[in-house]
Amino acid sequence: TSGNAECRIDSIAQSWAVLSGAADAQRARAAMDAVDAQLVRRDAALIQLLDPPFEHSNPNPGYVQGYVRGVRENGGQYTHAAVWVAMAFAALGDAERAWEMFTLLDPTRHARTADGVDRYKTEPYVMAGDVYAVAPHAGRGGWSWYTGAAGWMVQFILESLLGLKVEADTLQMTPCMPAHWASFQVHYRYRHTPYHIAVRQTPGKAGLASIKLDGAALPGPVIPLRDD
Repeated sequence: TSGNAECRIDSIAQSWAVLSGAADAQRARAAMDAVDAQLVRRDAALIQLLDPPFEHSNPNPGYVQGYVRGVRENGGQYTHAAVWVAMAFAALGDAERAWEMFTLLDPTRHARTADGVDRYKTEPYVMAGDVYAVAPHAGRGGWSWYTGAAGWMVQFILESLLGLKVEADTLQMTPCMPAHWASFQVHYRYRHTPYHIAVRQTPGKAGLASIKLDGAALPGPVIPLRDD
């Protein structure tokens, strides 16, 4: 809580207040503004799980406090939760911050310079399960080839950013596009049937304006899927 000397803020509670739909609009926005202000570390290209880290907390929270301050779950970036932060910004319709979080999470961005490679010290072509947030190792990748984090990242890109969400035999379209994108295309196969989807953005307009299937207007953002 805000009154604690350690773990005053934890991104999971903030993000899932949004993703679960439990928070009202004002509280949801305030929660994510707090994450942006207190947990997003643009200097080290990471998103902390919690802050300040545990060290002398009583009662002891368990194994989390056993990690060095600023490492893994104890105040470092725990990438599962970092992706949930990005998903929460997208759920709020905040495309600017959702895409900014994507750039922080993108492992290739850590290898853009020689200094970045030297700091990150792990493979820049796979997801790392954690990133250190403590000096002098801030920005160093931890457990690499982390399939759980990779799975959440794929879901974030497909569902939160591109806005494609399959539910049974329907495809919901709720794209969260950056302002400089005019359009994008997706080729999606439902069983044996290809769906060629083109999304176009009108500058200055937010939200889904219209959707057509084979030239016919649909009443909402849901495309019926048929294997025909």
